[in-house]
Amino acid sequence: MSVFGAINRFISRLDSDTSVQKSNVSHGAFGFRVLRNKNHEIPIEPWYDFVIGINGRQIDDPDPNLFATEVRNCAGSTVTLTLWNAKGQRLRDMHIPVPTPSPTLGITLQWTPLATTDDVWHVLDIIPDSPADSAGLLPYGDYIIGTPEGIVHGESGLGELVEDYLSRPLRLYVYNHEYAVTRLVTITPSRSWGGSGALGCVLGFGALHRLPVPLTEPPAAPGETLFETARLSGDTARSLTSSPLHPPPTTYPPAQSNDLLIPASMTIPPPLPTSPTPQRPGRKGRHVASPNRAFDEYFKEGEQKSREEDFVPTAKAAPPPPPPKLGVATHLPAPSLSAGVPRQTKSPDPELDEEEMRHDDATV
Repeated sequence: MSVFGAINRFISRLDSDTSVQKSNVSHGAFGFRVLRNKNHEIPIEPWYDFVIGINGRQIDDPDPNLFATEVRNCAGSTVTLTLWNAKGQRLRDMHIPVPTPSPTLGITLQWTPLATTDDVWHVLDIIPDSPADSAGLLPYGDYIIGTPEGIVHGESGLGELVEDYLSRPLRLYVYNHEYAVTRLVTITPSRSWGGSGALGCVLGFGALHRLPVPLTEPPAAPGETLFETARLSGDTARSLTSSPLHPPPTTYPPAQSNDLLIPASMTIPPPLPTSPTPQRPGRKGRHVASPNRAFDEYFKEGEQKSREEDFVPTAKAAPPPPPPKLGVATHLPAPSLSAGVPRQTKSPDPELDEEEMRHDDATV
């Protein structure tokens, strides 16, 4: 709670620093609150507008007769009213003509402190199938500003009112910020609807949840189109093109098939001159297949270096020698005589010696 209190104090200090006049008006000030406006030619909003000054003087007397007398003194001319609006806490001056036959403004006023507009509850979230959901409350855009059942004051005022109307219909004044409308909503608080809370919604109260400044244009309602692509008529189109604020459109030549990605507002640059690429020695007669030849050569050099580092045999390397053929005499190394037994060169049998000589003559 201390964090939220510090934030509220910081926002209040910022509001007081921005405008001294706004600080004096919003804190501890009083004014005539507009309860009803019968004159539709005067753009005054009931409940939201407070009359705090007349003809350049601040109203500090709650006597309504003095206010009516000042208005009658301006019969046949205009009266200047200083209005304070609860939506965004803004000040404005309004000049209203006062008729001579009946010097009245057609509005009903009540002396009220401006701090009563701080008793606003911001609807932050709606639980499905809750009493708030059945009543049609909208999250984030709805503000509960009061009730015809009585005066609701303070953060706990709405909770006490809801407890008094359990299982009974309760009427609430709800202002919608997105559509700038105020409607009367009937809700039946209940503890047995199947969820937490008697209303089934999350409410915000305090300086961060006061009525904001109204939007200039309300958003489209459900089912409406936000952007309309209606065609202009011939007269309207000619008037727009002939006005000095809209110069005539620039015509461009039709784009070719390979220029589809070039925007129409950009001019196509002339093609860059191409110079012949110098050929390396040992590559005579080789033509450039693509403009990315530099990248191809770079990758090939890298591949060649990688093969050399990995000892990968190339196609130009000499193949290993073939194995020896059968029946061909090979020169064997002479056996060592260190065994101590002399080799017998001739067989003791003369017949075997003759056969061995024949075999030797045939193989030599």
